[in-house]
Amino acid sequence: MVKTFLAFLLLLPLMVSCADRAPVDGHTVSKVDLQRYSGKWYEIASLPNSFQKDCFCTSAEYSLEDGYVKVVNRCRRGYVHGQEDEAVGKAWPVKGSNNSRLEVSFFWPFKGDYWVIGLDEDYQWAIVGHPDKKYLWILARKPHISPALYKELIEKVKDMGYQTENLNKTVQACGE
Repeated sequence: MVKTFLAFLLLLPLMVSCADRAPVDGHTVSKVDLQRYSGKWYEIASLPNSFQKDCFCTSAEYSLEDGYVKVVNRCRRGYVHGQEDEAVGKAWPVKGSNNSRLEVSFFWPFKGDYWVIGLDEDYQWAIVGHPDKKYLWILARKPHISPALYKELIEKVKDMGYQTENLNKTVQACGE
């Protein structure tokens, strides 16, 4: 279950598009360059979910494979020096979405919708959401962002209709 959640959480950043562009149809960014999106992302904050219970130092890595995006989600379970959990999955862009919407699978035949709803023009941060607004991840290329940027991103997701009262800041003190 933890692996499924980690996979879900870390895949969301893949869907991110260009930074301050308004989401297409109010839900996703207009375009995501998957080559630029590839690489490691750190979870800065997320809405609580059962998949990531007791996770610390959560990250996701994306790499382009033949016909899909490989997703590797990791976290430390229980505390920052806890056992590392890893979930490996595959993501496919939804046709017509310019890569801002993906379907992700960690366990066949189950798939999940992951939408990139905010993306820095330099691909330094991303916001990944869900059509029902029940999942949300704020991701960055570095384990920490400035308080000013964090506040700005929280305002963005509030403006998109997400409930941020229960948003959890992710502890990223694992010494990477």
